[in-house]
Amino acid sequence: MCYQRSSSSASFFSAALLAATLVAIQVSAQGSAPTSSSKWLTLSGNAPVVVARGGFSGILPDSSSLAYQVASVTSASDVVFWCDIQLTKDGVGICAPDVNLDNSTNIANVYKDRRNSYVINGVSTQGWFSIDFTIMDLASVNLIRGILSRTDRFDGDALSIITVQDLAANYSPPGLWLNVQHDVFFTQHKLSMRSFVLSVARSTFVNYISSPEVAFLKSVASRISAKTELIFRFLGQSDLEPSTNQTYGSFLKKLTSVKAFASGILVPKSYIWPVDAGNYLLPSTTLVNDAHKAGLIVFAADFANDVPFSYNFSYDPVAETLSFIDNGAFSVDGVLTDFPITPSEAIGCYAHLGKNSTAQAPVLVISYNGASGDYPGCTDVAYANAISDGADIIDCNVQMSMDGIPFCLSSVNLIDSSLVAQSSFSNLTTLVPEIQSANGIFPFSLTWSDIQTLTPSISTPYSSGYHLFRNPRNKNAGKFVSLSDFLSMAKNSSVSGVLISIENAAYLARYKGLDVTDTVLDTLDKAGYSNQTMKKVMIKSANSSVLEKIKGNSNYELVYELDENFSDATNSTIQDIKSFAHSVIITRTSIYPESAFFITGMTDFVTKLQAFKLSVYVQVLSNEFVSQPYDYFSDATVQLNSFVMGAGVDGVITDFPKTAAAYKRNKCLSLGRKIPNYMTPVLPGSLMQLISTPMLPPAEAPYPVLTEADITEPPLPPISARPPTLSPPGSSMPPPPNGKNGQSRVAARTVLSCMAGFLAILPLL
Repeated sequence: MCYQRSSSSASFFSAALLAATLVAIQVSAQGSAPTSSSKWLTLSGNAPVVVARGGFSGILPDSSSLAYQVASVTSASDVVFWCDIQLTKDGVGICAPDVNLDNSTNIANVYKDRRNSYVINGVSTQGWFSIDFTIMDLASVNLIRGILSRTDRFDGDALSIITVQDLAANYSPPGLWLNVQHDVFFTQHKLSMRSFVLSVARSTFVNYISSPEVAFLKSVASRISAKTELIFRFLGQSDLEPSTNQTYGSFLKKLTSVKAFASGILVPKSYIWPVDAGNYLLPSTTLVNDAHKAGLIVFAADFANDVPFSYNFSYDPVAETLSFIDNGAFSVDGVLTDFPITPSEAIGCYAHLGKNSTAQAPVLVISYNGASGDYPGCTDVAYANAISDGADIIDCNVQMSMDGIPFCLSSVNLIDSSLVAQSSFSNLTTLVPEIQSANGIFPFSLTWSDIQTLTPSISTPYSSGYHLFRNPRNKNAGKFVSLSDFLSMAKNSSVSGVLISIENAAYLARYKGLDVTDTVLDTLDKAGYSNQTMKKVMIKSANSSVLEKIKGNSNYELVYELDENFSDATNSTIQDIKSFAHSVIITRTSIYPESAFFITGMTDFVTKLQAFKLSVYVQVLSNEFVSQPYDYFSDATVQLNSFVMGAGVDGVITDFPKTAAAYKRNKCLSLGRKIPNYMTPVLPGSLMQLISTPMLPPAEAPYPVLTEADITEPPLPPISARPPTLSPPGSSMPPPPNGKNGQSRVAARTVLSCMAGFLAILPLL
């Protein structure tokens, strides 16, 4: 996801296009956040404040006009715009995230020969500094991304550096926060940050002024409006505050002294919720309550959706925010974030929401191999947690052992979900081209007793390249369960039903003498599912032949899986599907096509299938930000909302059912036309419209239309003679007696695409 920095720039698209898109968003999102009757544990008792660092800097160039406008449209109505003030050579205050402009602009390409070196906070630093350029010099300099892991697609938008006065006068910030990071440095170069800030405060109301320098805060304290909050910004605990030569950590022990020159503090979030070396939460500190006792408001900093945070939050940034604002013990008074949509959602839609709150959306939450985002898939712990997380439907991807026992396993290749390659069965590696193109160790090569000895392994789809891992502490937790045990667990739980997947049926019948389809039906019957109505039973397959075999003798919901991308289907094809299935599973990109991690538009595939009375489920929705297009703003809630409210799917299949279950209960879903901006669905293609033409990703060919030829299959072959069951090499147990056969489904190769984002649009002034 890292791109090389580009110096190309181009004129921005027409204001008319931006205005039209903005109108579309505003029409669909004119509500405001609901107010909670529960008292907040903030110092004032009011809801926490959302502070947008440099606007929506998680996606767009920090401190750009576009970043501020997008923040305004996608965040809480009282969002506060953060501006890091830098002074130019002629004393003009500009908004830029660092005094070294090379970190966020293309200045190195515009003024190649004006590199300089200065000592900042005792460290010699080379670069291009604001103090060496007048505001006129900077007119030809454009803002670009400052963090190289973020997209460079907006670097060509010719976004000019804006002054503090421009921000206040032309972009109507609901709230304004001025941060002065290096007063000592500017003073050394005969530029007065104090004079500049006081002049701004005389003409514009400033909600907050912050600095990590005590002397600066003291110098403006007596001259600033009593309504403006002065905030002491803490840096690292061992860093030295320049005017007192004390560590920032030492101020934690004397918070009452801070009250003499500031009304609040801004601290890194780790000051409040520290993490251990493994990136798991340690107990929270008493900082927030201690500061409140001293009469200080507390803001937490460093919130960003596109960097790894504690594994405790399962890559869900809303869950992380809630731990700071709604934990029952304390609440910070505000958060400083690069993605202001996320705390807006947390505060306005999720806070004070009990786990047993009534569902606000009729969508089904279907697990993907249980809670496989947090535990090894298809294990007892993955299922137990999917149930406790609030999944409506838990799933079992049925595989067959050599001795005909059906059990749950996320992949037909044991190497993908266990440590079999490090076991005594490693010599069973073989190639089965009918199933996959690579070598594997397959369940039908081992007995069920052998499989029960294997150590499960958690899926880590984004570890290669992105180095994002899932819950390392539990990467080998749990044990695999038989289909019978799975059904028993579901029957005695709160879930409303089960989804059973049948794959590789033709291969198992022809070559292994295993009838997976009948085995599944027999197991359901023995478990008491065939003559009850309390639990919904869904049987899924990517093979129409499997569903054709079942349809005549079952009252179960038959689900046809389309494991490839399609943009549409002919009417006759949908009629054929309806003859053997009640519902359809489609991929995310069959609904929202993507190009280079941006959504390009929206198909009408969902509505067309639903018009034929077929329910539509979408797979697979993951929490990791690299799994999502940028339009979802690296926020799993935005992704869910786009498929549920935007596309109108009947169910979501997810490896993080806890996130989806919480989304389903959030109180904003009940607001109808009054729904706030931050809970409106993504406007397909809107973020791509903000990219200048030279930086647009290449156009993708449209996905094909599903035809009858794609779904037509011959009937399943007859069951071949069953070979005698022998103990595989390395087995320590005798083979169990022959049992009945077991499952199949023609390999569903679900592709998880990666990206991040959500709606974004506005007129460029």
